[in-house]
Amino acid sequence: MTDPLRQQLLTVFTGRATRRYGLSAVNQLQHALQAAQQAERDGCTPATVLAALLHDVGHMIHELGEDPASRGIDDVHEELGADWLAKHFTPDVVEPVRLHVAAKRYLCATESDYFGKLSDDSVRSLNLQGGLMSANEVVAFRKLPYHAEAVRLRRYDEGAKDPHAKTADFDHFLRHVEACRLPS
Repeated sequence: MTDPLRQQLLTVFTGRATRRYGLSAVNQLQHALQAAQQAERDGCTPATVLAALLHDVGHMIHELGEDPASRGIDDVHEELGADWLAKHFTPDVVEPVRLHVAAKRYLCATESDYFGKLSDDSVRSLNLQGGLMSANEVVAFRKLPYHAEAVRLRRYDEGAKDPHAKTADFDHFLRHVEACRLPS
């Protein structure tokens, strides 16, 4: 019997994740698989691997078309995705997804070389997402329960844009769904 949640994730990712990921040379699915593979390679928990895989699901469930940032629109994909995931998964999957954009703002504010690592589309979206965090925002971010995992996820996100990377398939990572789903 097929798990309806796994099937729903497959449908979302095979239906919409084949579009190009912003300005990079990879599509959304390649980006997701690369992020998850980095988390798995680092020995992360199943929740972090799954968060890495699903962190950009918000891009695939909105109705704003492709690359809304190029039209000056912040698609708030982190909130859309986290709210959608919260119906199915535990907070250790959901909250790093919700905070991964804030983590980009945080890293740009706290690490002098991080901004230079951003791709052109990440720079463009950073401006729409509020730019670098203020000192007060940095302090508040550090107090959030999942901030460290969000920062880890953000690093995987930024490193997941290699058009030549070889990864496991989507189903390989979906094996973590059962361990991270909300109790029925």
